[in-house]
Amino acid sequence: MDPEKKVPSLMSPSISSEKLESGTIVDIDVDEVYSYEEQRKIVHRVDKRLVCITGIGYCICLMDRTNVSNASIAGMNDDLHMTTGYRYSLVMLIFFVPYVIFQPFSTALIRKIGPRIFLTTMIMAWAGITVGIGFTKDWTHVLAARTVLGVLESGYFPGVVYLLSTWYSRYELHKRFSFFYSIGLVVQALANILAFGLTKMEGIQGIRGWRWIFIIEGVITGCVALLTYFLIVEFPDKSHKSWRFLSENEAAFIIRRLNRDRGDAMPEKFSLRGFLRHAADIRLWCYGLIFCCLLCVTYSITFFLPLILRNGMGYSVGASQALSAPPYVAAGLLMVAQGWAGDKYRNRSMILLFNAAVSIIGLALMGFTHGNGVRYLGMFLVTSTTNASATACMTWQSNNIRGQWKRALSSSIMVGMGGIGGIAGSLVFRSQDAPSYLPGIYATITASAMIIVITGSLTVYFMYANRKADRNEKILEESVDFRYTL
Repeated sequence: MDPEKKVPSLMSPSISSEKLESGTIVDIDVDEVYSYEEQRKIVHRVDKRLVCITGIGYCICLMDRTNVSNASIAGMNDDLHMTTGYRYSLVMLIFFVPYVIFQPFSTALIRKIGPRIFLTTMIMAWAGITVGIGFTKDWTHVLAARTVLGVLESGYFPGVVYLLSTWYSRYELHKRFSFFYSIGLVVQALANILAFGLTKMEGIQGIRGWRWIFIIEGVITGCVALLTYFLIVEFPDKSHKSWRFLSENEAAFIIRRLNRDRGDAMPEKFSLRGFLRHAADIRLWCYGLIFCCLLCVTYSITFFLPLILRNGMGYSVGASQALSAPPYVAAGLLMVAQGWAGDKYRNRSMILLFNAAVSIIGLALMGFTHGNGVRYLGMFLVTSTTNASATACMTWQSNNIRGQWKRALSSSIMVGMGGIGGIAGSLVFRSQDAPSYLPGIYATITASAMIIVITGSLTVYFMYANRKADRNEKILEESVDFRYTL
């Protein structure tokens, strides 16, 4: 049965947009109007629009921030004299400085401006920067361009994490984060192969092959920006205004189910003091520190995997770019599988602990063995587990907080500290440490061990707090019904 024909007979008059945005409809059993199958169709419609388009945007985000590593082994380092001293590491690092600084402001802006305008504008700006790098004449120009790129990308990932968390209940979020993130990973793997193909354009129009990587990928980014403008959706309370998406009654159903789950679907009035007061919650910084350690490992592998394969393991340029792809496919598959398991069994900490332990094993294989096959296996283990842990951490922090602005601040702290991890990751594998790269191996093993310590400590605290709440001795997150997810 068509839900649009069903609603008016049970609700008259239909819900107005004023009531929807003011939050006065939360006491109406809108979800009882729709059958179970109709409810599933509404949620799946959200999946297809929201998760897919944000995932595509994220893959472009990853491609634009990491394509320097592919270009570097295709002639960029030599042409722009980036191998002198720490120039290459500085070019990789500088991106994260403004990326971290502008996180909190960007996350607040997405709620004020709206996802469609905010995200589309950023992606279009990336396109121009990326094409511009293809025409740079000196390494300092690349340094300046990546600084601006860091500012422009600072709002995308935390903004999308915040946006997704406002659309789904706690125990269906891990799967969605996993699909969103894995789209980026798989396309990033294909981007390595694309980069190899683009280098074959060497000399066309008198342009070097590595420059074509930036030019063509910048054009692709511009096309995605146009797609985002039409397909990205607003927050649930304004989603009925999105192009060919939900009706007002369907949006009311989404809000009702979120309020039943955690009671924070409607936006709160913004105040800077109210926004920043949540920074006193030490747990937000613990999530951020876990994410920082994860991305230290993740970005170090992402930035330096082609170089490790080329300089450390002796593969050709083409083979290094091609071999960089399969570990990310494995990461995407593991991420989706763990996302399903995490939601089904309502547990995130065991995934984080297991992945960190396997990551340490993989890093040991990379650093302390000599056969290329065994070292490459280590790359598979590290790449797949650390990337899969990213969505587990994102979901864990989202599950264990309430309130729209606390959710926004938590996302910005977590992703901002992830940016600090990116800074560290851009420095740990140094060219002078080839072929074993032992300092980088020691640093990333330490980061993985810290994940185990912090995750274990938080889990013990959450178990203790839940037991106190069960005995009515403590109220968690200002709700008597709320319990922490382990």
